[in-house]
Amino acid sequence: MSSTYYVYMLKDPRCRPAKVFYTGKGTGSRATEHLRNIDGTNKGKYIQKIIESGFTPIVHKVVENLTEELALQIELELISGLGTIESGGVLYNSVIPKSIKRKVDRNIVVPVGSVEKAQLGLKLIKDAIVSLSEENAGGITNADCAHYLGLQSDNQGRQQDYLTYSVLGLLMKEGVLTTEKRANRRIYKKS
Repeated sequence: MSSTYYVYMLKDPRCRPAKVFYTGKGTGSRATEHLRNIDGTNKGKYIQKIIESGFTPIVHKVVENLTEELALQIELELISGLGTIESGGVLYNSVIPKSIKRKVDRNIVVPVGSVEKAQLGLKLIKDAIVSLSEENAGGITNADCAHYLGLQSDNQGRQQDYLTYSVLGLLMKEGVLTTEKRANRRIYKKS
């Protein structure tokens, strides 16, 4: 297993001390890529404002020589701990889909970082299901996803596999997967 990954932060040098506004994981020149190719995201717009004010964002590698799995775990902890701008935190990371509409109940307390953890976890499950579908050209079923990815549910002794079924639905809505019915089974394939 290769240990070439690192976790990095981008910091705003206009603040004292420099304020963290983005965190990520990568290899090679990934950390500086954000400064060379400024995109139209809120993070990109923030980087542009820093540059326009005569400064350069600070690129700080937090930890190096990691496996991808460990780098992802550390990145997740940093994002959930610092929170995103959308959840009242400080990071311009885009882990929460903009399409999420939430009914607000003032009696429900949502701990800082919980939404980010859930959305990052969902992203990982989606990626795993898409990879499974790509490797199986004939298609996969909901039961395949639950079984082979270790996501089987247990509802009082009955397997219902609602988690994978829900994620498959999201992937279809996003246009990543298509479905067809074959011999009383729903088969999912990469679009």
